[in-house]
Amino acid sequence: MPYVSTRDGTRLHYTDWGDGQPVVLLGTAMMDSRMWEFQAPFLAENGLRCVTYDRRGCGRSDAPWNGYDYDTLAADLADLLDHLDLRDTVLVGYAVGGGEAVRYLSRHGAERVAKLALVASTTPFMLRTPDNPDGLDLDLFEQMAAAIRQDRAKWLSGLAVPFFGGGGADPDALPVSPELARWLVSTCLDASPRAGVEIYRTLFTTDQRAETAKVEVPTLVIHGAADLGAPYALCGPRTAELIEGSTFLSYEDAAHGLFATHAERLNNDLLEFVRS
Repeated sequence: MPYVSTRDGTRLHYTDWGDGQPVVLLGTAMMDSRMWEFQAPFLAENGLRCVTYDRRGCGRSDAPWNGYDYDTLAADLADLLDHLDLRDTVLVGYAVGGGEAVRYLSRHGAERVAKLALVASTTPFMLRTPDNPDGLDLDLFEQMAAAIRQDRAKWLSGLAVPFFGGGGADPDALPVSPELARWLVSTCLDASPRAGVEIYRTLFTTDQRAETAKVEVPTLVIHGAADLGAPYALCGPRTAELIEGSTFLSYEDAAHGLFATHAERLNNDLLEFVRS
């Protein structure tokens, strides 16, 4: 399996499929690159070079104790792009991957990046503060961290229904098969518990409003209106409003796991955006 060693010696597993303009897919908090089961083959089959990788602490990559802040995660992305010498790249940031992509652009520039797609992104800011009164209470993160430490297998199992179906979804009528839901959620158990807590801390508490507003590359924002993981009202529309000239697509019935529940639609929207 191919690996790249980052500047602090962490080894990241990656895949590099196809030829053509490069598209780099950045995934959710604890899932690894296997989440792109439907997107990576599709993009490669349609004439693009599709690169995915397991974030540090997740999947088949090394799991150091530290390095789960956005600066380090963005540096990991920079090291991968440099290692593969990718240029004219389309970054696709999903959930916390959106925060990584925005931080990469703010710290490393757009020399290697042509376009940005933010899908179910946790940008621009999720925490409740005096100037973000609609945000989420810090207690919610503390409860999540405690659940991960106590019994993360149980906690992850309980997330499957809202992740794929949204609030109030019928567990017996999810828009994906039970087998697919179980498998995708189970990949989160390949992340270290330390990585899980710290990645969630990063996405939950980091204010990216200023750097999101400075994104200058053509940007597509896609968000599910039933998303609870990156709450729709806090994330999708606000991200699109901050990025001048961005295109916003709202998936009216989609929850956080739209990469699986709305795979065909997402694939086609990404392909159209890359080719536009």
